[in-house]
Amino acid sequence: MNTSTPWIAVVDDDDAIRRALLRLMRAAGISARAYAGGAEFLAALDGGHPCCVVLDVHMPGLSGLEVQAMLAAQAPEVGVILITGHQTPAEQARALLHQPLAYLNKPVNDQLLLDAIATACGAATASATGGLRP
Repeated sequence: MNTSTPWIAVVDDDDAIRRALLRLMRAAGISARAYAGGAEFLAALDGGHPCCVVLDVHMPGLSGLEVQAMLAAQAPEVGVILITGHQTPAEQARALLHQPLAYLNKPVNDQLLLDAIATACGAATASATGGLRP
C-alpha cells in the first residue's frame, strides 16, 4: 500500500453511498479507499493513515461515533468528517466532543464535503496531486 500519497478513507456500510462518494472523490482527483465498516477501516490503519476519513455515523458493529472516539485517542492527526442520514441533537452533541471537521447530513452536499476534505488534507493533497480539484 502506497502511503506516500495523501488519501481519504470512506467508511459507510451502504454500498451505494460508498460508491457515490468514491466517484465524487475520483472525479475531483482525490485518492480514496472505501471500507464497509469501522472495524474494517481500523484494521487497515496498520498500512498507514489517511489524511481524512469520511465516516458514517450509523453503522452496525462499531458506530461512526465509536470510530471517531478511537481516532481521537489513537490517531488525532486524522481529520474526521461525519455524515448521517438520521441526525439527532444528542448525537450531534456527542459527535462534537471530538471536534469533527464537519458534520454533514445525507444526502451530502458535494461541495461542502470537498471543502471539508480540502481543509483536512488540502496542503498534503495539493502537493501530491498538483492541486486539489474540487
